[in-house]
Amino acid sequence: MKNYKKYYIITAPPEEVYLGLTTPTTLLLWTGEDAAMSTEPGSEFSLWGGSIEGKNLEFVEGKKIVQEWYFGDQEEASIVTIILHADKKGTSAELRHTNIPDEAYEDMVEGWDNNYFGALQEFYEEEEE
Repeated sequence: MKNYKKYYIITAPPEEVYLGLTTPTTLLLWTGEDAAMSTEPGSEFSLWGGSIEGKNLEFVEGKKIVQEWYFGDQEEASIVTIILHADKKGTSAELRHTNIPDEAYEDMVEGWDNNYFGALQEFYEEEEE
């Protein structure tokens, strides 16, 4: 099991980024895929047509998202924590992803950088133009 931590700069205020990560309609806009998402702790979520699924654990509106991501039958839960910090350029999103199975680590890092935060960064940059 491995852990991953990284900061991403997004050119939108934290409140907007939070909505972009928690609202099904906005998720569809930047991912291009239907999403099942709720800010109700204990609810299940599904992103990218079910390629990412898990359980929502905690939300602090405009600031923090904590989720359990499912990787099949593993003993320790894989926890994703996203903390949004105000930044002079918009938002600094702090990502912490714990207990990533070794065989999935490289794909997860690439997914975070390109498909998840990379796509989110592009979405908000295009919105500014």
